[in-house]
Amino acid sequence: MEHLHTHTHTHDPAEIKRQINRISRVIGHLEHIKKMIAANEDCADVLIQLSAVKSALSGLGKEIISEHVNHCIAHAMEDGDTQMIREFMEAMQKYIDV
Repeated sequence: MEHLHTHTHTHDPAEIKRQINRISRVIGHLEHIKKMIAANEDCADVLIQLSAVKSALSGLGKEIISEHVNHCIAHAMEDGDTQMIREFMEAMQKYIDV
């Protein structure tokens, strides 16, 4: 998807670091699940671990949505950037439909 708006502000570096750390933990968890499957571990245990990953991704999504609304969308509204708002709504619809 091509974005027509310009990003006129920066994100909080501490928040970016928290998000990157969170996704790194999810990746590590997925690697563990991959090893569990390769080792033919109990399916119930694999499903429990997958549930934890799903929950972690959901939490990350909520954080990103919150930050985007509080910063990006707030700035877009101030700047009258309706294209950014439309793009966010489309992204939210895809996120919700998953």
